[in-house]
Amino acid sequence: MAFGVIIIGDEILSGRRTDKHLQKVIELLTARGLSLAWAEYVGDERERITATLRRSFASGDIVFSTGGIGATPDDHTRQCAAAALEVPLELHPEAAELIRERIRDTHPAGSPHPVDLNSPDNLHRLNMGVFPRGASIIPNGYNKIPGFSVGDHHFVPGFPVMAWPMIEWVLDTKYAHLHHQTPHAERSLFVFELPESRLTPLMEKIEADFPGVRVFSLPSVGDAEKGGMFARRHIDLGVKGEPEAVAAAFVKLREGVHLLGGDIVEAEPRPASPA
Repeated sequence: MAFGVIIIGDEILSGRRTDKHLQKVIELLTARGLSLAWAEYVGDERERITATLRRSFASGDIVFSTGGIGATPDDHTRQCAAAALEVPLELHPEAAELIRERIRDTHPAGSPHPVDLNSPDNLHRLNMGVFPRGASIIPNGYNKIPGFSVGDHHFVPGFPVMAWPMIEWVLDTKYAHLHHQTPHAERSLFVFELPESRLTPLMEKIEADFPGVRVFSLPSVGDAEKGGMFARRHIDLGVKGEPEAVAAAFVKLREGVHLLGGDIVEAEPRPASPA
């Protein structure tokens, strides 16, 4: 099952805020021997969010969606998820009770007025517990206002302080059986004085000779600020996949680059993830 992430919010696309979710989701998955297959950014536009979710629900992937699950006019994710699934929205009873708990918790201590759960403001807050029919909740340890899951889609707030622990909870509660199921290793080297066009036949041969191993090539025009060897034009060339196959493929890759006359500096190997 592939993992994807949908990051929702005009503020990300306009540059008012810088996205931090993508790198964190990659980090959380990597720590569990998992990897991210795709990511998508979407603004606060109902039609586009609905279309994106309809497509991702049909994919069968495990998907995390951040942002847009509040109860203000620019929050559309709950409604779009229901539209994509063609199911109604309903107040989730457990979510409603958690929201009421939060209302009680934030009521000023020593106030002469009791908590009025039926005030217009508090009734409006219950909208944050209105989810597509059939949803289950994702607990929020920060302020009790839950996120929700529908199948393998998991919807969390846009705030990192809430979203990241909620994503961790989903990974460790619902997908622990997937952790470290596929051992993975990555080896690479920096190649100088060779263009990608000279390396391409070698890359193709490595992938043909070692099924399951993927070759990657990341060219750079050089970085004067880093200085040293990185100021020169170079290619970060490597292989990734099953550890034993990667070890053998890397030997052949290094030999091939040497035969092509490339100047090589070997990168530090990334630790292999266990099965």
